[in-house]
Amino acid sequence: MNTHLTLPSRQRGASLIIGLVLLLVLSVLAVSTMSSATFGLTMAGNAQYTEQAFQLAETGVEVAINDGPFCAGCGPKATPATAVTDADDNDLGEFEASTDYIECTPVVGFSEDYGSADSFKAYHFQITSTGSSARAARSVHQQDFFLIGPNGCL
Repeated sequence: MNTHLTLPSRQRGASLIIGLVLLLVLSVLAVSTMSSATFGLTMAGNAQYTEQAFQLAETGVEVAINDGPFCAGCGPKATPATAVTDADDNDLGEFEASTDYIECTPVVGFSEDYGSADSFKAYHFQITSTGSSARAARSVHQQDFFLIGPNGCL
């Protein structure tokens, strides 16, 4: 008893075509997943560089405050561009700052117990600091502060 199976000629190669279509779908899915992962890494890197620029601008403000003394009417006081590196000498970016005298104002709430109201004044200064890091990340900060001193307003 010999039986022979005969397959219709139409169905030959259908599994090959289905397999190739599935392989194409999986390849497109893999490429899009890799593309979105690369995009996510780029976004995370940009966020890191933006945060570095923010911290460098804050460092510029701190350095400018510590550089005192400040004087009214002396013109802007510049903190030159300073490069910053990490412990392994990798370049993190740079900062620069400028301190400007704004105005002299009466001291608010000044009591007569400490002398006449005109004997002391509040000297208003403003620091503008710029931090720059890789990928053109840049942050600009302004910090205002007052110093109380003897009345010498111009």
